[in-house]
Amino acid sequence: MERWTGRVAVVTGASAGIGAAIAGELVKKGLKVVGLARRVERVEALEKSLKSEKGKLYAIKCDVTNDLEVTETFKWIKRNLGGVDILINNAGVGSFNSIRDGPVENWRKIFDLNVLALSVCTKEALQSMKEKGVDDGHIIHISSIAGHTIPLFPGIEMYSASKHAVTALTEGLRRELVKQKSKIRVTSVSPGGVETEIMEASEIPKDVLEGFKDMPCLKSKDIADSVIYVLGTPPHVQIHELTIKPVGEIN
Repeated sequence: MERWTGRVAVVTGASAGIGAAIAGELVKKGLKVVGLARRVERVEALEKSLKSEKGKLYAIKCDVTNDLEVTETFKWIKRNLGGVDILINNAGVGSFNSIRDGPVENWRKIFDLNVLALSVCTKEALQSMKEKGVDDGHIIHISSIAGHTIPLFPGIEMYSASKHAVTALTEGLRRELVKQKSKIRVTSVSPGGVETEIMEASEIPKDVLEGFKDMPCLKSKDIADSVIYVLGTPPHVQIHELTIKPVGEIN
């Protein structure tokens, strides 16, 4: 990780859970980390708690589903930090909704954040890397095992479809970068069950949530550690897909 010291990483959805854990670990490794979130006050609190670490966290209020806010945020990064070296696309949402009944607005919310916002942030980060002259950048998508199979939970199909899209986008970007002879790497990290706020944030019914209580789960720190591992591999190593499950997970 020494080669990343002092360089700039952007983490979306940095206010809690996996995003906050990743931002914290990167700061501890000496990076300048721009943490994006709508609940910016939480990132600001995290920033204060990391004051004594080698790196620095910059809390930026940004709704990544708003294209204009994303564009302005990357302009701020260029003006103040010189541009981007790493992008961690972590922001995401789930929802348990029937394919037969919807509601459609929930479907749209899933794809707007999990697929379109991820793609817009990726586009902006690649443009920033090009302008900065970065030839060894890294883009990491925090995906899900649901992007490789459909878990046996009724109503998760639309979320799973969005994560299957991330799987396709990861491979598509890898091929584009290879065609351009670029050394920028792209990685998908696909966790199984993780103890985060996404369940409550996704407005999953209480009776469904009860069914998750006894399931084995990973911690946010486990996913942050996997990101550090991926970034710490030599520049010639492409970790294309990293799947992480808790011991005992059925899916």
